[in-house]
Amino acid sequence: MSDTMNIDDYLAQGGVLTVPGNVPARYRGELMRLMSSFVDSELAASAGFADSINYAPAIKERIAASRITMEKADHAERVLAVMETFGTDAGRYQSQHDWAARLDRDADIGAARRSGDMRLSVFNYPIDGWTDAVVMNVLQGLATGVQMTELTRVSYAPLAEVFREIAPREARHAALGLEGLERIAATPAGKAEGQRALAYWRPRVAATFGVAGSARYDTLRKFGLRHTPNETLLARWDTLVTDHLAALGL
Repeated sequence: MSDTMNIDDYLAQGGVLTVPGNVPARYRGELMRLMSSFVDSELAASAGFADSINYAPAIKERIAASRITMEKADHAERVLAVMETFGTDAGRYQSQHDWAARLDRDADIGAARRSGDMRLSVFNYPIDGWTDAVVMNVLQGLATGVQMTELTRVSYAPLAEVFREIAPREARHAALGLEGLERIAATPAGKAEGQRALAYWRPRVAATFGVAGSARYDTLRKFGLRHTPNETLLARWDTLVTDHLAALGL
């Protein structure tokens, strides 16, 4: 960074930061919020899919659910390691919440975070059976893929590198879900069950993109922590979902 350039201008022009000591206080707060949301969501997702392993109808599906459960926990650990460089106590952090905690199935909290942690709102809802788990994984997996186009470009270089390592595995989780959903949709009964799960999960995953015209977006954009508005990301996800489901006859 130039000695004469204001750090806000530096970030707004695409600059990157590389060590905690160079991070201004407000930027640090937003960066920690971003990392906490990701870590908490991955830990909650892992806990949710752990229960789904026993819903699996066959060994192939059991392996897929086990892989997703393990890798999401690993992704949380990788980002938590970056948080440690800012002074976070990793041992205390990962044990401070019940990551398997869920609300009632018929709760509707929109985009609110209601578990006392920073998990995305969709991870407050319980999974109900194998088809439900697959549909949730497909919809949230595609959403994560869209969000990764933002996360892999964050202006804190060590975190961006971690997200670039994580992104292909998150994409594989969505692909595993689509393979499972194709098998489910191959029968009339499975297709009907899949449609019910889609009606439940689609609006709940959509809510995780946040509100259109978010006031915080401008601040995050200036810091280089966001690049694309919520409504644009939501539209990309909606198109992806529609295309994939149409290919499956759903």
